Amino acid sequence: MIRDWEDFLAPYEQAVSELKVKLRGIRKQYREQSKHVPIEFVTGRVKPEDSIVTKCKLRGIALDRLEEEMSDIAGLRIMCQFVEDIHQVVELLRTRKDMKVIIERDYITNKKASGYRSYHLVIEYPVQLIDGEKIIMAEIQIRTLAMNFWATIEHSLNYKYQGEFPVEIGERLRRSAEAAYQLDEEMSNIREEIQEAQRLFSHGKGQRNKRGRPQSLEEDQK
Repeated sequence: MIRDWEDFLAPYEQAVSELKVKLRGIRKQYREQSKHVPIEFVTGRVKPEDSIVTKCKLRGIALDRLEEEMSDIAGLRIMCQFVEDIHQVVELLRTRKDMKVIIERDYITNKKASGYRSYHLVIEYPVQLIDGEKIIMAEIQIRTLAMNFWATIEHSLNYKYQGEFPVEIGERLRRSAEAAYQLDEEMSNIREEIQEAQRLFSHGKGQRNKRGRPQSLEEDQK
């Protein structure tokens, strides 16, 4: 039994915070080297207590087995422009020494029946605490912007219908998932042209900033 949820979740909060910094650092390094940036942006969260308890009941997980059997208490999402970027990010994370990939789920090649596409990694990540090192699991979902848009809508509808979609809604979701994937494929077909345009834009923006033009708030936050 978990007596203090704040203490239990603290290492997961630390892991999410550290991983966001590291993943955003990868993005920064690509930009500094004037290379195509495979990571568009990164988000993260720790699953709240009520969601953990609900999932435990649905999956039959004992609370004293949470650390071993629930892999998504700490969760991160990496958004990419292109499907090719997803595979590049996956390969990059496989080779890192500060985390260990223990499970891979390729829902891009093997989409779910609902139409859901994404690439999931479950990692072991060492968190340094005042009383020693603690290895925790975290889930990283890597998807394109189009995949993320669809997944966000599907998640909202799933909450409304509690997983029991009307037939028409379910079919529309599957069709829209295919439309989103076709968009990703079309963008991949003109990826080189898009990247060249982005390089030209970034170069021109950099030249203007060197001449003293103040950066916009959006530019400053990237």
